[in-house]
Amino acid sequence: MSATISGVILLPTDGAPAGPPVDLAIEDGVIAAIAPAASAPERRLLALPALVNAHDHCRPLSPTSFGAAAKPLETWLLRLAAMPPIDPYLGALAAFGRAARGGAGSVMAHYTRFHGPMSPVEEACAVARAAEEVGVRVAFAVFLRNRNPLVYGDDAALLAALPDAARATIAATFHGTMPSVEDQIARVEAIAEAVESPSFTVQFGPNGPQWCSDALLAAIAERSRATGRRVHMHLLETRYQRAFADRAYPEGVVERLKTLGLLSPRLTLAHCVYARAEELDLIAASGAVIATNPSSNLHLASGVAPIGEAIRRGCRVALGVDASAFDEDDDIVRELRLGHFLHGGWGFEPVVTRGDWLAGAVANGRFANGAPGDGALTIGAPADILILDLDRLDRDAVMPVEPVDLVFARATAPHVDRLMVAGKDVVRDGKLASVELDAAEAALRQAYRDKIGSRAAFLDAWRDLEPAAIAHYRGGFGCC
Repeated sequence: MSATISGVILLPTDGAPAGPPVDLAIEDGVIAAIAPAASAPERRLLALPALVNAHDHCRPLSPTSFGAAAKPLETWLLRLAAMPPIDPYLGALAAFGRAARGGAGSVMAHYTRFHGPMSPVEEACAVARAAEEVGVRVAFAVFLRNRNPLVYGDDAALLAALPDAARATIAATFHGTMPSVEDQIARVEAIAEAVESPSFTVQFGPNGPQWCSDALLAAIAERSRATGRRVHMHLLETRYQRAFADRAYPEGVVERLKTLGLLSPRLTLAHCVYARAEELDLIAASGAVIATNPSSNLHLASGVAPIGEAIRRGCRVALGVDASAFDEDDDIVRELRLGHFLHGGWGFEPVVTRGDWLAGAVANGRFANGAPGDGALTIGAPADILILDLDRLDRDAVMPVEPVDLVFARATAPHVDRLMVAGKDVVRDGKLASVELDAAEAALRQAYRDKIGSRAAFLDAWRDLEPAAIAHYRGGFGCC
């Protein structure tokens, strides 16, 4: 397959001024040549590496539409039970479509629950089919967990405080049978056997230390070491996870991950909002990647992660939307800007330049997601290219302004003109090339409306569950 992208300006990431327009020749999914533009372009277009969403969850619609707004993570997660199961193919089609329209050519889908009623392998095949139709690269991290299904620590007192009907509903919702460690590991590997391809890879996706026993984490580490399969997990996202970790792991949670064999370059750690300096040093030394999620951390009242400090200490940092972009639109372009605003440095003391932030988010994200190359637009590199409408971006056109200034000041998903992955158009003229996203989302909304009645008992029980969960965390949340 061959293609030509004509008359685009390449966005420099080294601080140099942007050069004149060029033509990109693409052969078999890679950039074959870069040459001065053969003719003057009709409009100004800006080419940069396709962005990477290094932490997300493939959620069909925003949980805000199900009453989850303005809740910290610990009650927000519980509220997700208000979302009825839907067709996983349709849900993934919408999620990956929004990601692509927002500028992401590679997406981490940390899949934290199965919709059913088909088998997990069949569901993963449906998700893989959706990814192929949209055209993005996907890393599919299959969840593993075996403790603390309702709250961190012992939930007996919380359940005992609920009225009988609410207690029965909540126990039935959250206290299902958990497969054995061996069965969970085998499930991930069976899914990988069924669905992996050059553009769809499978990772182990333990939910986080507070949800996984040492035995489960050690088993994941052993299989990762033996097979080379990557691991993707949450770490220290909230102050309550920090408190749990300090009780459960007196030597330090990151030190425990190291002891269990999990801390390695094969590991991606999402959030790390409450990571301490010595923990960042361990992460940096291991070569693991931190996937930071600025908007999600704000939406869920988690805090601002110490990403500037992580960068200073040598950590590899990638960027994720976590299904909670600032305007809930999966806009990774805006997320790139927000991340630099928060972590780029203050006053005249920069931590990371804009070009280095962009290049690092792309390179580290591709590494974390298992995508080839570092994303740089060079000859021989995969043709994963994001093109912004520079005429629209430079809306005032009063005088020459460097494109990097415009990108980091005001670029958003509506400025995306084209997204190419492996030389194939995924977005063209601002719209998905092969999927009708509006139709998919309309079908999803109707499916949820048709099924929301099935969650009536849970919604009734919520009135008692939420204050009980808040009291659990405010009161120190029991024994670890």
